[in-house]
Amino acid sequence: MAPLLFLLLLLVLLLAGSHGEVTTVKDLVVLEGRSATVPCHYDPQYARHVKYWCRGATWTFCSGLARTDQAPPAGSTLSISDDPAQQVFTVTMVDLQEADSGWYWCGVEVGGMWNADDAASVYITVSHGMSVVNSMVAGEEGGSVSVECLYGSRHSGSSKKWCRSGDWGSCVEVSANGTLEQGSVRLRDDGAGALAVTVRGLARSDAGWYWCSTGQQQVQVHIAVTPRSSTQRSPTTSLPVVTSLPVDHKETSISVATSPVHIANQGQTLPSHIFESPLMICGALLLLVVVATVPSKMWCQYQRMRRRRHGRARELTLSPLPGSESDQSKAGVIFYSPSSPQQVHLL
Repeated sequence: MAPLLFLLLLLVLLLAGSHGEVTTVKDLVVLEGRSATVPCHYDPQYARHVKYWCRGATWTFCSGLARTDQAPPAGSTLSISDDPAQQVFTVTMVDLQEADSGWYWCGVEVGGMWNADDAASVYITVSHGMSVVNSMVAGEEGGSVSVECLYGSRHSGSSKKWCRSGDWGSCVEVSANGTLEQGSVRLRDDGAGALAVTVRGLARSDAGWYWCSTGQQQVQVHIAVTPRSSTQRSPTTSLPVVTSLPVDHKETSISVATSPVHIANQGQTLPSHIFESPLMICGALLLLVVVATVPSKMWCQYQRMRRRRHGRARELTLSPLPGSESDQSKAGVIFYSPSSPQQVHLL
């Protein structure tokens, strides 16, 4: 008897260990009058099993609403479909009302006396208020941003507002299913649950919190304004670059003209390919040689002329003094030789 009980217990453990798992989202918030689609994921061993959708506080006492082995009744607001290749079945609920809020379960029939079904729960909240697709939007200075505010079906016939938070005087109001343009703001209500807001010509002062509202319901949106990109605010101009260098006191100059260079307001450098040309490199070297050689030759010429003038200044000549011939016969000339400053010749 004991071996039989042991085998039965082992069989139960093996069957329990073969169970897979079912998972889904935890919470959903849906606006009244809209639809919700819930994905229910399962493990590969459940690919051929029956899946179902039920409602209730606990799985044990939940009421079945749809099954994959049965077609939904005519006029049902529920649909269920299974995709074994992706290992997921989906449930879609349309035209939800506030009374539809509650606990729901994704279930997989496992079958057998010893095996309980696998299931996962999700809580769905149906709200009659407002929501927004993206509560944080950003736009470039001078550009525009778009905001989509969603509302419940009971507000379809109500007017909608767009206001800056803390400034009631800034509100722009549009009637149900209408369109309004006021200043830089454009509102369009499609009458089916969506209010489209467009703010154009953004300035730094437009950054901050705003809200959409209808009736007593409202939802907040933050707008950020970023600086305009540098490519738009820095136009480029094309200017020729000409360099002229004087060589000496004559009216002679050497000019080097390059192709037009694009110069931006933010100080861009010259294109590198200008300096990679062999012709440009040789021209620059020749220009440096000319600039360095001409002043040197002029300086050497100046030094030679200066030495010549200095040598003539040292040659002293004594002319005859007034008086008798005897005095004149005593006159002479002294020559000073620059090459031999220690020798003096008297004639």
